[in-house]
Amino acid sequence: MFVYDITSYGAKGDNRTDNTNAIAAAIRDCAEQGGGTVFFPAGKFVTGPIVLKSNITLFLDAGSKVIFKDDFDAYPAVKTRWSGYECYGFSPLIFGDGLKNVSIKGNGVFDGQGKAWWEINKRLKKGEKYSTSVAENIRRHNSALLDPLSTNLVEWDSQFLRPPLLQFKDCEHITIEGVTLQNSPFWNTHLVYCQDVQVRGVTFKNPSDTPNGDGFDIDSCSNVRVSDCHFDVGDDCLCLKSGINEDGRRVGRPTENVTVTNCTMLHGHGGVVMGSENSGGIRNVTISNCVFIGTDRGIRIKTNRARGAYIENVLVNNIYMENVFCPFSINSFYRYGVDENDLSMNLLEAIPVTEKTPRVKHIKLSNVTAKNCRAAAGFVYGLPEMPVQDISLFNVHIEMTNDPDEEGGEPDMVKEVITMAGEGLYGKFIDGLELHQVRIETRQGPAIHLEEASDVEIQNLRMKKVHGKTPVVILKNAKDIYITGRQSAELGALYVEHENSVSNLLHTHR
Repeated sequence: MFVYDITSYGAKGDNRTDNTNAIAAAIRDCAEQGGGTVFFPAGKFVTGPIVLKSNITLFLDAGSKVIFKDDFDAYPAVKTRWSGYECYGFSPLIFGDGLKNVSIKGNGVFDGQGKAWWEINKRLKKGEKYSTSVAENIRRHNSALLDPLSTNLVEWDSQFLRPPLLQFKDCEHITIEGVTLQNSPFWNTHLVYCQDVQVRGVTFKNPSDTPNGDGFDIDSCSNVRVSDCHFDVGDDCLCLKSGINEDGRRVGRPTENVTVTNCTMLHGHGGVVMGSENSGGIRNVTISNCVFIGTDRGIRIKTNRARGAYIENVLVNNIYMENVFCPFSINSFYRYGVDENDLSMNLLEAIPVTEKTPRVKHIKLSNVTAKNCRAAAGFVYGLPEMPVQDISLFNVHIEMTNDPDEEGGEPDMVKEVITMAGEGLYGKFIDGLELHQVRIETRQGPAIHLEEASDVEIQNLRMKKVHGKTPVVILKNAKDIYITGRQSAELGALYVEHENSVSNLLHTHR
């Protein structure tokens, strides 16, 4: 094995020396010799962007820390995908484009020193103006692109398009193993158009106030395996995406065949999130043996009337959650990132089905336990013209908080503001829902509340603590409902309250 030690090229781990050229020289020589390992020994190595090449392993020894300069103009404009759009942006701090057989391994740390980048984002949010020479170059490159101002991107006017800490774009046979990636300027780790990826034992860390500080974004990639990783971030922990609106549909590359297992998620807006940029489609995803502690949501699917495409074939199994806001949320009416001038985006009435209409179907959750949840036990909200389809919960146990001071909030963001606190599962615009061996303990209200739902089968749904005369199930404008189980037989008519539902299709059996 050929090993290229960066200190042999003059690199110094003294937390002062700019090692950009030394690291680039080690990578160049390694690639020219047909590949090998570029080795970082213990020390604190300051650098600018690291551009990878094929057939290389970047190895960080224990005690090694790579610290990226916060000189914005050290990161030149490159073609990328940013917030779902193909465009130019600042170079990712670690960047690989069009590569094969690349690994990043070891027990060291990559630190993006994102604070300076975050401060510019805060200033832009306040309406201040800011630019740099690279940002102006990015503006020139992006001048002919589709104008995405309708999505309210904070940085678009300034073209200060912050980079991820690590990005692989259009690469094959990628491995990331053992390292810690922290303090990213934007998303932490971003894979775009990649195939055959293994990510094992990686720690993704960002402070809680990091703007857009996702942990790991898998974007229009195929055959990705994520295992034994730890997330502690300020935004979504692990997010699956595939481009946004017309641009995402033009590219038309789904994220597909993804497995996530044996991971822990601590804090963050969502544990595993799909969307809202899903315009190339998301399918064939399994999530198993994971623990979510303190994330706002556990499993989250979000899309809207501008996205189109599909999110389908998602299997979730063996999950434990604690102190989450809402254990799972499926939302086709996500109200953020839409054109506020397009009134159809938030109409509660059905509109014609077009290529912009998203489809969410075949979502299965099994063997899930969630305790001390704060807002709702679950939230499923489709579109009136395209209900979510084929949702299944099997052997699910959810306990809501008993804190009388819990104010709760929105389980997810839809047009109509729905605030819940210590309540059960709320569903609207659903076609095909199965609940088998589900137990939901609420602080207040029923276990489930369904509106505009059809083809619903409930078997052995129960609450140990029923609140006075509050039913276990509330139905409104529902049809084709089948209910069976011990508690439904014991409570009889007190088990279900239904309004404008097809009562002759509502059965209660012992």
